[in-house]
Amino acid sequence: MAAPAAMALPAHAAAEPVDLALVLAVDASASISRGTLDFQLRGHAAAFRHPAVPQAIANGARRRIAVMLAQFAGPDAVTTLVPWRVLASADECQAMAATIDAAPGVAMGGSTALGGAVAALVRQVDAAPFATDRRTIDVVSNGFSNAGLDPISARAYAAAAGVTVNALAILDEYDWLERYYADNVIVGDGAFVRTVDSPESFADAFLAKLVSEIV
Repeated sequence: MAAPAAMALPAHAAAEPVDLALVLAVDASASISRGTLDFQLRGHAAAFRHPAVPQAIANGARRRIAVMLAQFAGPDAVTTLVPWRVLASADECQAMAATIDAAPGVAMGGSTALGGAVAALVRQVDAAPFATDRRTIDVVSNGFSNAGLDPISARAYAAAAGVTVNALAILDEYDWLERYYADNVIVGDGAFVRTVDSPESFADAFLAKLVSEIV
């Protein structure tokens, strides 16, 4: 029996055509409090509950996308919270939201290794069993890279792999992060940085970013 579309696919499965393979990556380093990690995850879940997301998916040629969610902190500290799954309907988006709400996000502490996270997630995208010309990593963070592989090198690695990197910068500590991400992290055709300055506005900002990445 074929695996349900909303379930994670095994690594050995034949490549499944999708419009987009998207990795959502949230910062869980020392700069992120338990409350900040929580509003990141709740904002991600709220986005998938919004009707704009399945509507955007339905506008694609294949009407399906693949998504996974991870958290990151220091070098070699990337943890998958929601494995790859395919979303092709409003019900599957609702199930994704419920899975995010149930995910055991843990503030990991330690440094913020943006470069290492991007490089590790590029490898995740390369290993994913999906056929698509659009592969994107979506980084949410309130900090700059202070350990491990420098983000400019990781950005070059992503570019060579044909993976777009976008960012949503949380401006609760550093008001200059938009320029930092533009200069050091994002890459790819149409790559962009967006910013958010409060927990109350995070869900709306993330939703707008997610829809932009899907369409």
